[in-house]
Amino acid sequence: MINLETPKKARALINQAYQAASEVLRPISRKYDRAEHEYPVELDMFAAVLDGLNSSGEGGAGAAGVRRDEKEKATGNRNGGNLATVLGTIEMCWGDVGLLLSMPRQGLGNAAIASVANDEQLKRFAKTWAAMAITEPGTGSDSANITTTATEDGDSYILNGEKIFVTSGDRADAVVVWATLDKSLGRAAIKSFVVEKGTPGFEVVRLEHKLGIRASDTAVLRFDNCRVPKENLLGSPEINTSKGFAGVMQTFDNTRPLVAAMAVGLARAALEETAKILAEAGVVVDYDRPAHHQHAAAAAYLELEADYEAAYLLTLESAWMADNRKPNSLQASMAKAKAGRSVVDITLKCVELIGTLGYTEEMLLEKWARDSKILDIFEGTQQIQQLIVARRLLGKTSAELK
Repeated sequence: MINLETPKKARALINQAYQAASEVLRPISRKYDRAEHEYPVELDMFAAVLDGLNSSGEGGAGAAGVRRDEKEKATGNRNGGNLATVLGTIEMCWGDVGLLLSMPRQGLGNAAIASVANDEQLKRFAKTWAAMAITEPGTGSDSANITTTATEDGDSYILNGEKIFVTSGDRADAVVVWATLDKSLGRAAIKSFVVEKGTPGFEVVRLEHKLGIRASDTAVLRFDNCRVPKENLLGSPEINTSKGFAGVMQTFDNTRPLVAAMAVGLARAALEETAKILAEAGVVVDYDRPAHHQHAAAAAYLELEADYEAAYLLTLESAWMADNRKPNSLQASMAKAKAGRSVVDITLKCVELIGTLGYTEEMLLEKWARDSKILDIFEGTQQIQQLIVARRLLGKTSAELK
């Protein structure tokens, strides 16, 4: 059973992450929001500190993975790397989401490698900063319709296709690319490949200008007869039609709780700033009185805080289940859906509650409102998460419930 108290061994990490967010990320947040596509050089030294935390073996400073070893015996409740990473991510995104996404060696591709790579690949890509490329111009939210192809040729695969909305696609050292080995076999033939920068045929086409998370680069990538070594295929090369593409989808069991954690951290930042402004205006939020007996702004704030708490607990649950080798696909989608929707509602309402101050650049609230929307979109949109949850709860397949 999950314990809702913060694990004692994670408290030092949480404190360190909070200090980093407060002293490093917050002070430069507005600077890199305005200087879109300019690399935040302040992060280089900070990334080295995170590497040191990872090397210490404590976990929580980098991308953890959802790895399921059938041979592993249950040894009681475990609070491991996934929960620690989620707790650290919450604190860091209290500082700035875009800057966290710009952090070297902390990309979503690293989470994919951590989830499905073999031992040799884990060692070989340990110091690699990896982005993740899934979305394509014609696929929308349905990852099963990927058209980028990987054709076997001797000791290599040849990749052809285009990927869009790739976070850190320009700055990262490598990209984890989803491609199909055989379109006629559907989703079962979809595999993920680590494609390193500088590989012939791999081109960064352009960088996108965005509503939010401007500190993070978002790229369009093209693969034109791009030759990738066979040993860069993550997981098994075998096409198992009975299993579908569960191997690559396992990545989402890890990254969706991380995106939910980003949303939780950003929502907390907005709530704390709003509470401070309301208090200065004389609006008291009283937790001992019914909401309808309080100032309208206080009642609205209490509703937002309840929404935040629900998202927070769902996020912790999904990460805890991964640490304890429990199937967490349902919980990961629930956490992502709830947190993604809640952070948008919370940040926009906070802007509304504090009036003109919330709409100006005097405060970070307007930036947080812009940043929040992507957290309801990437790693699977709100609608896709609800569809996944419905399928899981009703016991329906993707063919039965579309």
